[in-house]
Amino acid sequence: MILVADDHAIIRRGLLLIILQAGDLRAEEVSSGELLDRLRATPIELLIMSSSFARNDGDMLQRAKAEFPNLPVLIFNFHADDLAAMRALRAGASGYVEAASSPEDLLAAIRRLKAGGTYISHVMAEKIAAELARGGEGEKLHERLSRRELEVFQLLGAGKSVGEIARKLKISVKTVSTHRSRILEKTGMRNNADIIRYAILNVIDQRS
Repeated sequence: MILVADDHAIIRRGLLLIILQAGDLRAEEVSSGELLDRLRATPIELLIMSSSFARNDGDMLQRAKAEFPNLPVLIFNFHADDLAAMRALRAGASGYVEAASSPEDLLAAIRRLKAGGTYISHVMAEKIAAELARGGEGEKLHERLSRRELEVFQLLGAGKSVGEIARKLKISVKTVSTHRSRILEKTGMRNNADIIRYAILNVIDQRS
């Protein structure tokens, strides 16, 4: 079950319509006053909320993640706001889509998160990869990696799947998976979400 949360009915129902028209996805809608009670009462596979809603009521995203740390959250934003995306991912969101995205992009993000992955738009992915590639002052975890491991790390940090990385670098999926295992071992990270958050934090640090 997917839960769409927002205080504006037109937003909730618009997103709900796109999801239900896919045919293979189940979803319901709630407002802020209902959200936490619904999460406690009903098993939810994925939570979708707008970026403005996520910041409301004492930061709804952080409240939901504090009580349900393993719940994937997809943030929907009406504006192309890089900092909003970074803050949402830093706060625990697993994915981020903009209103300019197509319905197909939204559904792709939903399916990626439901499968345990992460999702960010191509524009945001390129920005994170570019910022991470430039690096910053002081010792960084990614400096422990070989050249090829760093390439894989940057693409993982940009939200790419193992299959997408294999196609881009023209190597096998098994080779990418081996590099990923070495990356996790060398950096002490646990999963792709940790890698993405590391990338986001480095972008923020370089802007401050």
